[in-house]
Amino acid sequence: MDNIKINNMTEQELNNLATKIVTRLMRLKTVEDFFKHITKSEVANAADYESLELTEEEDAVGEIARLMTLLNLFQEDEEYEKCAIVKRRLNVVNKILKKYEDDEI
Repeated sequence: MDNIKINNMTEQELNNLATKIVTRLMRLKTVEDFFKHITKSEVANAADYESLELTEEEDAVGEIARLMTLLNLFQEDEEYEKCAIVKRRLNVVNKILKKYEDDEI
């Protein structure tokens, strides 16, 4: 308590302190709003995804899941040309995954 100086604040000093507090709070709120806005951008989404640092195998497993979903959608809609394209991509990704299956044996 040696460093604490207690004195009676004048009305002006109290107003100055209140103004400083409100100004700082407004800056914090503005920064918070900015970060909320920026995190909703495509750039932020891409950066977040990149920060996962997925291995080739993890990325391939995710790609397989996505492609299988698309394949099911295209089959239901009888879009067979799209199915053929997805099947070709599935073959490529399956070759990537095959490398990792061979490593586990």
